Amino acid sequence: MKYSKEEVIQYVREEDVKFIRLAFCDVFGKQKNISIMPEELPRAFEYGIAFDASAIAGFGDELRCDLFLHPDPETLMLLPWRPEHGKVVRMFAHITYPDGTPFECDTRSLLKKAIKDAEKAGFSFSFGAEQEFYLFNLDENGKPTTIPYDEAGYMDIAPEDRGENIRREICITLEQMGIRPESSHHEEGPGQNEIDFRYSDALTAADNAMTFQTIVKTVARRNGLCADFSAKPLDNEPGTGFHINMSVKPCDSSENLCYMIAGILDKVEEMTAFLNPTENSYMRFGQKKAPRYISWSAENRSQLVRIPAAVGEYRRAELRSPDPTANPYLAFALMIYAGLYGLENKLDLPKAANINLFKADQETLAKFRKLPESLNEACRIAAESEFIKTHLPAAILDIYCKK
Repeated sequence: MKYSKEEVIQYVREEDVKFIRLAFCDVFGKQKNISIMPEELPRAFEYGIAFDASAIAGFGDELRCDLFLHPDPETLMLLPWRPEHGKVVRMFAHITYPDGTPFECDTRSLLKKAIKDAEKAGFSFSFGAEQEFYLFNLDENGKPTTIPYDEAGYMDIAPEDRGENIRREICITLEQMGIRPESSHHEEGPGQNEIDFRYSDALTAADNAMTFQTIVKTVARRNGLCADFSAKPLDNEPGTGFHINMSVKPCDSSENLCYMIAGILDKVEEMTAFLNPTENSYMRFGQKKAPRYISWSAENRSQLVRIPAAVGEYRRAELRSPDPTANPYLAFALMIYAGLYGLENKLDLPKAANINLFKADQETLAKFRKLPESLNEACRIAAESEFIKTHLPAAILDIYCKK
């Protein structure tokens, strides 16, 4: 349900809400929030709530440190793990300077701009997220370890799969917050799990991806565990993927989907620093179903982009290179712009690579472009990219590539 400002104020008053969290994220997608009391809500809607931006990664220094959070009433959610009496709700917020000018490093606002640009061009995009994570034990001091919670494998069941009840608790919590999980299962790695979402509009999908990590970490800790979303937490086990499913409307013919995929393949090297923003991200490529080469095919999980077996409204493309350390707002915005580039220029889709690239010989592999092999290489490519310079503020490019 989407609320108006007046409805939020009424809900807070009638439902015994004692704290309102205004949520946002830094440029790397790490979620932050500030809590306000109900009496401050009208002021938050009218003027915004000030905070010290100098303490947030990438948000500036002490010279210009005041920014304002403006809650989006449509994103009101009850946090079901908080007390029944004295409830806690959360709203995502957009960020401005004191004079009301939008803050250029507010990545949620960048995604909203990308959505509007797509609408002006006559297109709309939907996204579905598949995020993997590991469950690790805590040590005697409550600190995270890299000892997996179980030794189960792909789609195993209890008792080998010890994460079954935790995934169930996560899915129930998601449903209580109005988020619709589509499926959940144990992944290939020991202690590795996956929960997938039904597709939705880009902004909702990104908000849900942010919420998902918070819920997983909260439920895991409540069960005496640590949830790890890093790209490659265990050297000899599968990496952690953030597979992003994307579709386009109008989809009256398969050509639009092909143009969209062609655009993403064309720009993926330039986007990789933002899809895979840590050194650890590049240890995942080329292993255990994580792509290394720039290619596409139907169903084939050795490819960068695959078209899953589906029909009608469920027909989509899956980009398999991102990992959960990516900021979903930036990732989705760049994918929209890359898709638009392909659609507006009617790019030809390369020939499908209907082979297993993990078993192909070097002569075959030499025919394909490769994803960047390190964060430094990805940043160099991004810094030289006119596509990135056109669609991302210079401040964000500097923060990612000069950190």
